[in-house]
Amino acid sequence: MTTPDTDNGLWVRRFHPAPGGARRLVCLPHAGGSASFYFPVSRSLSPAVEVLAIQYPGRQDRRHEPCVGDIHQLAREVFTVLRPWLDEPVAVFGHSMGASVGFELARLIEQDGGAAAHLFASGRRAPSQARHETVHLLDDEGLLADVRKLSGTNPAVLGDQEMLRAALPAIRSDYRAAETYTYRPGPPLSCPITVFTGDSDPKTTVEEARSWSTHTTGPFDLKVYPGGHFFLAEHQAAVLRAISTALTAAPAV
Repeated sequence: MTTPDTDNGLWVRRFHPAPGGARRLVCLPHAGGSASFYFPVSRSLSPAVEVLAIQYPGRQDRRHEPCVGDIHQLAREVFTVLRPWLDEPVAVFGHSMGASVGFELARLIEQDGGAAAHLFASGRRAPSQARHETVHLLDDEGLLADVRKLSGTNPAVLGDQEMLRAALPAIRSDYRAAETYTYRPGPPLSCPITVFTGDSDPKTTVEEARSWSTHTTGPFDLKVYPGGHFFLAEHQAAVLRAISTALTAAPAV
């Protein structure tokens, strides 16, 4: 295992750098989310699994950079940044929009001759399951109403007008990326896919989540939990156990 000379610090956040031999898990945020969402994940999985949390442009310390409003483009940019880390298979986790980015990232890794160790998709319907969604076209109040309904944004942000104004462009851009994402048919992945979903998630049904099985020739597992779009808040421990078991049970490369 090698470690890049640079952490590509704008994009890749290593909250708990791990020693040689640790599995690597790339974590991709949801719409409006940031790398810091995965700090507790990194803390819980370290040192056996090293989390590489991705910070998208247009938020927090990257707020002065333009957002990337297209899933395919965002996946390509993440792939380019991660190249120094791909000397061995990496696993990928994404929640909501991040699951779509993660799927396209895993495709790019495999198309390039690399190997994705595992794809974990959370709170997102399968890429082939399209919906017509237009929340990103609503006015600010309409957009924020949807954000509040999903209960995934820090209440401190929603209650602070200055923070809210700063966050809105990224939220809208991410919603646009997620809602206009179009699956491009191609060969299925070869890596295992594990899908986590809430049984009352308004953004995906259990059957839409189950359709991820058509996107891999490898093993598939669907785990359904009570809850909505951010079921992770109540079931974080169970989800992290499933991830840890899947990654640490695999033979070292």
